[in-house]
Amino acid sequence: MLSLCAALAMSSRAANAQVNVLPREMQNIGVIEHLNGQVPGDATFLDETGRPVRLGQYFDGRRPVVLNLAYSRCATLCNMVLNAAVRALQETTWSVGVEFDAVTISIDPRETTAVAAERRGRVLAQYNRPSGARGWHFLTGSESQIRRVADAVGFQYRYDRAQDQYAHPAVTMLLTPDGKVARYLYGIQYRPTDVRVGLLEASQGRSISTVERLILYCYHYDPQGQGYVLWAMRVMRLGGVATLLALGTFLTVMWTRERRRRPPGSHPPAAPTSAAA
Repeated sequence: MLSLCAALAMSSRAANAQVNVLPREMQNIGVIEHLNGQVPGDATFLDETGRPVRLGQYFDGRRPVVLNLAYSRCATLCNMVLNAAVRALQETTWSVGVEFDAVTISIDPRETTAVAAERRGRVLAQYNRPSGARGWHFLTGSESQIRRVADAVGFQYRYDRAQDQYAHPAVTMLLTPDGKVARYLYGIQYRPTDVRVGLLEASQGRSISTVERLILYCYHYDPQGQGYVLWAMRVMRLGGVATLLALGTFLTVMWTRERRRRPPGSHPPAAPTSAAA
């Protein structure tokens, strides 16, 4: 419940602009964006099988990574964030384990690998793409290692001992293939366009098609709306180029047809001359 309240507090900043004092349990909960910040590759965790891993091994220098910080005992917000991520990823042409990977780190150091494995199984069943099994990783670890990652990406959370719950923001991070923060996606519902363009942006142009490059060219991030919007000027430029190409193609086709219609050895009719000439 605390985490859900934190998400609602973040999403209604404008409505609460006149109220400057947050409840104690909501203070120091949120996101301080560290764009281009480096996650600690040497941070150590256990994966869903109990095997010791380093966070850096999930960054191969080629594929971006979707990062979630959550915990399994959270009955509200964490489920909403993960479900939102799964739904959005289902609607993108890229697949976990092929064009990008996903890492979910529990913020509760008490959670075991068995709990992580069970949570992973439910998420993969919902995602329902075979490649997800090799590309979506669920990690557990100590408080110190969790904090290292959270601080690196600006994820502010707090444990409330009285309620035995964590208050935390609703956010998903998109990281570059080298482990740097490329974009933050906020809330409990993500537009597929934001996820797709965000992943293209996070990939830093590695191994993307011409069509994907055009998509990346046409969209830019709006910090006010916290999402990607069409860049009208660039769309108009592409439209102008497309029009010129279409016109050039049409004229070329017509000229080719006209040449084929002429008998061999014929020449275009000469211009008429005057009688006096």
